[in-house]
Amino acid sequence: MGESIKRYLKFVKPYNWQIFLTIIIGIIKFAIPLFIPLLIKIVIDDIIGASDLTKGEQTRYLFYWLGGTVLLFFIIRPPVEYFRQYYAQYVSNKILYDIRQTLFSHLQRLGLRFYSNTRAGEVISRVINDVEQTKNFVMIGLMNVWLDLATIIIAVIIMLTMDVPLTIVTLLAFPFYAYSVKHFFGKLRELTRRRSQALADVQSYLHERVAGMSVIKSFALEEKEQQNFDRTNGNFLEKAIDHTKWNAKAFAVVNTITDVAPLLVIGYAGYQVINGPLSVGTMVAFIAYIDRLYNPLRRLVNASTSLTQSFASMDRVFDLMEEPYDITDKPGAKPLPFIEGRVEFDAVSFSYEEEGLEVLRDIDFTVQPGETIALVGMSGGGKSTIVSLIPRFYDVTSGAVRIDGYDLRDIQLKSLRNQIGIVLQDNILFSDSVRSNIMMGNPEATEEEVIAAAKAANAHDFIQTLPEGYDTKVGERGVKLSGGQKQRIAIARVFLKNPPLLILDEATSALDLESEALIQESLERLAHDRTTFIVAHRLSTVTHADKIFVIDHGELREAGTHKELMDRKGVYYNLFQVQNL
Repeated sequence: MGESIKRYLKFVKPYNWQIFLTIIIGIIKFAIPLFIPLLIKIVIDDIIGASDLTKGEQTRYLFYWLGGTVLLFFIIRPPVEYFRQYYAQYVSNKILYDIRQTLFSHLQRLGLRFYSNTRAGEVISRVINDVEQTKNFVMIGLMNVWLDLATIIIAVIIMLTMDVPLTIVTLLAFPFYAYSVKHFFGKLRELTRRRSQALADVQSYLHERVAGMSVIKSFALEEKEQQNFDRTNGNFLEKAIDHTKWNAKAFAVVNTITDVAPLLVIGYAGYQVINGPLSVGTMVAFIAYIDRLYNPLRRLVNASTSLTQSFASMDRVFDLMEEPYDITDKPGAKPLPFIEGRVEFDAVSFSYEEEGLEVLRDIDFTVQPGETIALVGMSGGGKSTIVSLIPRFYDVTSGAVRIDGYDLRDIQLKSLRNQIGIVLQDNILFSDSVRSNIMMGNPEATEEEVIAAAKAANAHDFIQTLPEGYDTKVGERGVKLSGGQKQRIAIARVFLKNPPLLILDEATSALDLESEALIQESLERLAHDRTTFIVAHRLSTVTHADKIFVIDHGELREAGTHKELMDRKGVYYNLFQVQNL
């Protein structure tokens, strides 16, 4: 917990003076009501109980004191209350903003290996829910706790000036209160952490199922999925009830202590009024101060619960922040100059996990600038893995990948990816306008350049038929567009990027014939004069390639032109014959 707080305080540091100002304003806010019990004592002892004053003088003094108090509450307290609330919310929200900015930057730098092993809902839960929960640490731990402590100290000082023995009796319950808080809230943090994880599981499940609702409906899995959700949701309920039980025990004990303490004060004060020198006004003031004293204590109990939740959420946030980067720029990495497009795989082997099964073994080939290379073979052979090493989505386990003689690990990542265009089988479109999705290829592009790219991708005509043309929102993942339309927008943004090296990973599979013909035409236009890697399942679409590499079980089995491989009558020939049949 201590380490998490230290890391969190780094985000707090830029706002130290605003927090300090908020605490000072808060102390004034909470100190003003502490005058009320003192006013009660003055009215009872010094005005009503003053036998040497006439009724007129008593009335005049009463209205003097009340008038001054009204001015205090109606003129000074409202602006104090406003600025206290404003600064508290402003500072806490700014800190959460900074944390989410840092988290999002961190998430963008994490490699694909992390995202292949982590559910999207889990990540979202930490960035949204857990970060929001840490707000309580700012509001309570850095502000309200100090205000409550200041209120207690001020109240105790005032009470000591009135009667020292009675003040000591008032404070007798404090040690029992402190022990009970320490005992109960130690375990609460772990229970809170389990509850947060269970809630993240529910959110992850919902995220996946909502995204895949079409699959659930097409297989009529509603009842099965309801049962699965019942289990996930039931696990959260179980953790929430465990948390609630322990929390309820804590409140029962602590509130009993804070409720019994006033009885001691009333009993002792009443005895002193009857048998001793204690005035009625002092007794009434003390009873009023008990409420002022123990209300902050009750708030501190609530604060302990909220802070426990904050600490558990803090741990989860910083666990995510500590997730290591598997792909980074090494010290001294140089920017990659504009490339010609010569790509070399030098004895490349690769596995997705350390000590895991090798997906690629001793891959060796060289591609000359401007050549079109087709990677073919059975599914799961390693074709997509090979092309994912070129933009350095993963690092090779052994060997090296070079572009124009530069080892990819020696150059800056951004300068590498800026010169590579990728079109996938299932391209992601964001729930923004068509124009915004195309401009991801070049955010600085002009309207004319966007339209030219769309025309080159055979997308301009269908875009004009959309309700709002280029301003039409495509929906989440492009759900409002057909597969062929999404693919053409994805190709348009690569046209706009205009990279010297191109990767087409199953870019025309699973499309209707008309869409495939349009897309094939635009891809051939896109690949002209660029080094191009094509991952293809249908061999008939790559017979024009300068070289065809046959990948089988992670190994490069054959290489050559379509004619050369057909004449050889090896693996490629057999695959081609099977597909023709």
